[in-house]
Amino acid sequence: MVSDAEIKRINELAKKSKESGLTDEERFEQKQLRQKYIDAVKMSLKANLDSIRYVEDLEENDRKQ
Repeated sequence: MVSDAEIKRINELAKKSKESGLTDEERFEQKQLRQKYIDAVKMSLKANLDSIRYVEDLEENDRKQ
């Protein structure tokens, strides 16, 4: 899970990158935060996709019972 503070920091670094550039340390931090955000989005998407139930499958299970 990515916190609001981490998202705020990602945005701060993006803005600073456009305006004046980042130090090596800041680029590394930005890369880590972005990867954490991407991983969180992937996990959320996977959880949503895993929870999908097809109507056909549900109807078939109802008929068997």
